[in-house]
Amino acid sequence: MIDLATQQKIKDTADIVDVVSDYVHLVRSGGGYKGLCPFHNERTPSFSVNRARNFCFCFSCKKGGSPVNFIMQKEGISYYEALRQLAKKYGIKIEEKEITDEERASMERKEAMYLANEWAMQLFEKNLHETPDGHDIGLQYLYSRGVTEEAIKAFHIGYALDRSTAFIEEAKKKGFNLTLLKELGLIGTSQQGYDYDRFRGRIIFPIMSSSHKVVGFGGRTLKQESAKYVNSPESEIYKKSYELYGMSQARQTIVSQDRCFLVEGYLDVIGMWQAGLKNVVASSGTALTDEQIALIHRFTKNVTLIYDGDEPGIKAAFRGMNMLLSHNLDVSVLLLPDGEDPDSFARKHSPEELRRYVEEHSTDVIHFKARVLIDRAQNDPQKRVAAIRSMVDTLAHIPDKVKREVYIQECSRIMRVSEDAISSATAEAHAVIKEKSKKEREMRKLNRDLDNGRITPQPVRNSPLMEQTITVNPSPVQTPTKSIYNSKISVETNPLRPLEWKVIQYCLRYGYVNFCESLDQENGRQDDEYKHYLTVVEFVKEELSNDDLAFSVPEFAHIFQLLLDLLPAFRNDLEEFQQKLADGFEQKRNEGYNIIGSKNLTIAEIQKEEIKLDEKIRDEMQEEITRFSRSYPSRLLASHEDDVVRTLTNEAILERHQLSQIYSREHPVESEEDKLFNLLPMAITVWKNGILDIQLKRLLSQFQEIAGKGQLEEERRIQAHLAEIIKLRSEFAKNIGDRIICPTSAQRK
Repeated sequence: MIDLATQQKIKDTADIVDVVSDYVHLVRSGGGYKGLCPFHNERTPSFSVNRARNFCFCFSCKKGGSPVNFIMQKEGISYYEALRQLAKKYGIKIEEKEITDEERASMERKEAMYLANEWAMQLFEKNLHETPDGHDIGLQYLYSRGVTEEAIKAFHIGYALDRSTAFIEEAKKKGFNLTLLKELGLIGTSQQGYDYDRFRGRIIFPIMSSSHKVVGFGGRTLKQESAKYVNSPESEIYKKSYELYGMSQARQTIVSQDRCFLVEGYLDVIGMWQAGLKNVVASSGTALTDEQIALIHRFTKNVTLIYDGDEPGIKAAFRGMNMLLSHNLDVSVLLLPDGEDPDSFARKHSPEELRRYVEEHSTDVIHFKARVLIDRAQNDPQKRVAAIRSMVDTLAHIPDKVKREVYIQECSRIMRVSEDAISSATAEAHAVIKEKSKKEREMRKLNRDLDNGRITPQPVRNSPLMEQTITVNPSPVQTPTKSIYNSKISVETNPLRPLEWKVIQYCLRYGYVNFCESLDQENGRQDDEYKHYLTVVEFVKEELSNDDLAFSVPEFAHIFQLLLDLLPAFRNDLEEFQQKLADGFEQKRNEGYNIIGSKNLTIAEIQKEEIKLDEKIRDEMQEEITRFSRSYPSRLLASHEDDVVRTLTNEAILERHQLSQIYSREHPVESEEDKLFNLLPMAITVWKNGILDIQLKRLLSQFQEIAGKGQLEEERRIQAHLAEIIKLRSEFAKNIGDRIICPTSAQRK
């Protein structure tokens, strides 16, 4: 782990223009820089870099962020790997974080496992190339399958000698712990209690993580055995549902080409790789899982399934289709000619022929499935009904409403069924899937919270406004968050989510900008010494506390608490910044006075010029302070260690208007910040109104259930509660307007 001070030093040192310049040719444009986007092919520059905000953004593919985020996306590496790369670039020494004895023991154990697997891989490679059996049996088999020396080296393919204890003997010589090797699945124990080499007599395919660490092995037999493949069991470092074979070799190409090809076996990956498709991976040893799909989604949202063109191949394509679509990926299918698998087809065609075949025969997954099903059904009504229902099930897994509607129209046309019928059935199926997913997420979160000790008792709430909110212990959530803009966050799981998002969005964009003046109301004093300026986050905090309200979305609650926790540090940094700014502008003021004094002006004219100069300098200083305050949250949180914080912060500030103002000075428009004094209270009001709407619907539903059943006391209680909420709603807008909010002097202007 990198200690927090070093993390912050790396982030403060990394200059976005300097970092991006290693990959992109930048030219000055207005107040920033522009260049061709490094994440997709384009002819007209749409990639913008803003040094003042230390931020970059592509208006076409929507990728970008802080220097850390840029490196993560461009190189396809983790947060800490990106920090280390930047530290190396700027010559910053990494100071490791102090860890507990338990953490150290766990890290040492995992490191020992990685070292053991690395050594085993090297031994298997040595067996393949430097032993008679390896050369005569292992290499000859690989050559017969068309595997080249280049591929053997790139994928670190090896051979386990066909002797029961050859591996064990070598491990003992090197002093490896045999118990550890058993946990890794390299050594097995017979029913009689004898240890043996588990992969003996097999071609070895090392399974490497996306960070290039050896986590497991797959061994293919060269004999007539019942078990064609033997794979490593799961361990502390190997979870097969999280790994994809070939990801280590394919990661860079997946990022650069923004596409991933998905096949089924080890040799399929290697065959396609040899034929020029370097961005190919396989879900070997397991059916496709959500975790594997999430791994792909880290590097691209475009996936092409490559399967045999026979019936099993079509079934395999159907099998993973719904899962891929549910992750909001853009999925296509490439079926190969009958009798061909990816490996054999790749060996028969040149890289150019393969590339052309992929371009010409890849089909959008929805069109593919619809046409296959309708061709099978032909004129059989029952088969047509089954086909339509299967299609509806697939359509229901698409989270993006617009995309879903477009595909519904296409399916209606292909299947010759009314659009209304398919749309209605899809809506019902989508609601079922949504509810099921919601319960599964809630159960996973409950289990995580129980494991991490994050569940706290819910306090008694006096305000009816709070009955729909959730008590949150704002600890970092370690699961990848889902983005609102790309539907990775489902707004449908919590009706308050989009309303709360708007508020947290303003907090991330303008959290430390002075928003309004809070006066000492008890003494009725309005002297300057009694004035206190509230920042945006402080104003939001006051508004929420007035109604005993809190964020119901855990990720938002955590970010809001972080913003409050960072406020003292911001004020200290702001004070230092203001002092440096004052020194610089004082020198500028004196220079201006000297210039005015050198002119042939009257005393009145000199005074007038000096007043103008003072006002100009004061405005420029205020502009610099506002710019510093506005960018402070994003500078810290857009490169935060927590995936949730980092992703949501980038989503909040990666808006076109945030950067495009540089290029629209000829046609200035009122910015969001100029309108913030109206937008922020309105967003909070809409949120509170949303809570009351939920309350009303719930109470009305309860009332309808018991009406006429003789439960008079319960009916009166609900009616009283309804009256209270209706009254609160009717007074809501007035109450918000009556609160004393004094705009800052800058806003009054």
